[in-house]
Amino acid sequence: MGQHFLHDEQLAQRIAEVLQAVNYDIIIEVGPGTGVLTKYLLQKNKDLLLFEVDKESVAYLESEFKNRYVDAGFSKAFRIYPEDFLKQDLAGITKNKPFGIIGNFPYNISSQIVFKMLEFRRLIPEFAGMFQKEVAQRICEPPGSKRYGILSVLVQAFYDVDYVFSVPPQVFIPPPKVDSGVVHFQRKSSFELPCDESLFFKVVKAAFNQRRKTLRNSLKTFGLSENLKEDTIFDRRPEQLDVAGFIALTSKIENDTV
Repeated sequence: MGQHFLHDEQLAQRIAEVLQAVNYDIIIEVGPGTGVLTKYLLQKNKDLLLFEVDKESVAYLESEFKNRYVDAGFSKAFRIYPEDFLKQDLAGITKNKPFGIIGNFPYNISSQIVFKMLEFRRLIPEFAGMFQKEVAQRICEPPGSKRYGILSVLVQAFYDVDYVFSVPPQVFIPPPKVDSGVVHFQRKSSFELPCDESLFFKVVKAAFNQRRKTLRNSLKTFGLSENLKEDTIFDRRPEQLDVAGFIALTSKIENDTV
């Protein structure tokens, strides 16, 4: 399922400590496996919700953690959801209360997890996780390079991101063929965009889906007026725009009169 299980306890503790867990009472862990991060998250004394689809891991977590940690008073609440995290209504599960997310994310769905987080960003002040290093770097990448893309812009529009540290393959079972990277997201104090946010998402995705073209060509489907297309911003390629540039671009399209 694309999951590599972390077995280095010191590293697990270090990853758990990346999540500051301030000003909210619920933590969601995605893909806990056998709980190498879980034991350290429990020590934060928050409500801890685990999403794990592997039946053997669920059984182990139920027997090992409920008895040893939860009953000993390490956590306010401890619930395991044997379900696909990507299909969940997180607002309903948390009753619209703020929560943080953390996990050693399966490489094959890590980008989808980030998009899921963005969907519920108004409830998520903090997010931390381990990704394939290339993906982690892409998330944190500034404008101007080939790594800068959809994930970079959408995440950085709403969160301050920090590439915390790299993780070598040998601390996993089985070891992956690539390095991993731990990233921390802290939601911005002002995270409401001064433009149509739905349109912003569409503009960013359309621009990078044809990243070799100028914005004038990649955004043709938006039905731009001839007057707007003369704006010099459309001479650029998507990697040349920072978040503020994409906000300005979206506002121009939103206010365009054909």
